[in-house]
Amino acid sequence: MAKAIFYHKDGSGYKDVRGRLYHFPKMYLSRVQQAQNDWIVYYGPLMGLPSRYYSGLARVTAIRPDDELSEHFYAELADYLDFDRPLDYRENGGYERQLISADGSVNPGRSVQAVRVISDAEFVALVQAGLSEPEEWPLRTDSQAGTREPFEQPIDPLLFLSAGETAQASYIAGDYDRPIIASTINRPFRDAKFRQHVRRVYDRTCAFTGLRLINGGGRPEVEAAHIVPVEKGGNDSVQNGIALSGTVHWMFDRGLLSLADDFTILQSRQLNEDISHLLVKDGKARVPTAPHLRPHPHYLGWHREHVFKH
Repeated sequence: MAKAIFYHKDGSGYKDVRGRLYHFPKMYLSRVQQAQNDWIVYYGPLMGLPSRYYSGLARVTAIRPDDELSEHFYAELADYLDFDRPLDYRENGGYERQLISADGSVNPGRSVQAVRVISDAEFVALVQAGLSEPEEWPLRTDSQAGTREPFEQPIDPLLFLSAGETAQASYIAGDYDRPIIASTINRPFRDAKFRQHVRRVYDRTCAFTGLRLINGGGRPEVEAAHIVPVEKGGNDSVQNGIALSGTVHWMFDRGLLSLADDFTILQSRQLNEDISHLLVKDGKARVPTAPHLRPHPHYLGWHREHVFKH
């Protein structure tokens, strides 16, 4: 097994679903096979930004041929998680030693490779940089005195590891002594990151109502909703998320509301009254401008088919 970089560009001709399927030609099959049952990092251009960036990580669970296109394959992915921010490939002198030389120049032969194997140390450096930002608006926790106090410190993955998870953690040799890989698959850590990312890209605003409610402590009341629930195979990509206030989140999860691919809000006939007056006036959900941050049609289609009450 080996860690790898997967190049991805939104709008390319490849049939990718970020965090779920990676479509690639046969020339990269041997490298993708090295990464099977291991972790990969997404890399490539992002809309509105001038460079190329590392933007998230996932785990390769299987590889299968594309039955519709010869000599092409799919890597099936799980445990996707967006980075807190895009990491410029030149940042800190570069994260990949074979991509950026000591003098700052780019290795042209390496840069054109859509799949690149990287070392454990390079992977750890990327994950530490990509998941290091504390949540701007963390949940409150009960203090020992019984009062409600904000959790102000950056999230430490170790706080969320059970004894069994710690025992199974993959530690990286050398100067790294934190169970980086274990933290990326720990549910409470991932829940906190998903909430952080969705609230940020939606500017703490409910996509269905347009409301931006902030409580007395400065924390947003909007919630981060999974479109495909984790227990149904959904991942923690912002493309599988949407910011919703509590009431519409409840209705969305119970299939009383859904979204068309053009982000038109759909109301179930099982609603006992028209709630249009609660929703944005034009009936179109307020979603991010950048395609890689918007709800993906794959997840929206699943919600309409399996959750929405037509």
